[in-house]
Amino acid sequence: MFSSNHYSYLFLRLGLAAVFLWFGIDKFIHPNYWIDAWVPHWFQGFLGNIGVSSLTFIYFQGVFETAVGLSFLINLFIKLFSFLAAIFLIAVLLAIGFNEITVRDMGLLGAVLSLLFWPQRSRF
Repeated sequence: MFSSNHYSYLFLRLGLAAVFLWFGIDKFIHPNYWIDAWVPHWFQGFLGNIGVSSLTFIYFQGVFETAVGLSFLINLFIKLFSFLAAIFLIAVLLAIGFNEITVRDMGLLGAVLSLLFWPQRSRF
C-alpha cells in the first residue's frame, strides 16, 4: 500500500536532486553565464582580494551543488547536505537580495529545511 510519508520523502528528495544536479552541472558547462549573471560585482571584487578567481568560485559552487544533488538522489547524508544547502541558500538570498529568482530559492530553502527536519528518515 502507498505510504504518504514514504513517497512524499522520495518525491521531495528526487525533485531537489534534479534541481541541484541541473544547476551544479550547468556551472561546468556555462561558467561565464553564472559569473556574469549571478555573482555580484562586489563579491567578485572580494574574491579577487582573497586571491580566488570568479571561475574557481563557480567551479567550487558547481561541485558543491552536484554533491548536494547526488546526496539527495542516492539518499545518503541527507541531514548533512540539507543543512549545508540551507546555509548556502540563505547566503545566496543575502548576497543577491530579493527578486523573482530568489523567490525560487526561498522555495528551495523551504524544501531543504523539510528534509533537514523530516521526523523519520525514510529508506526509499
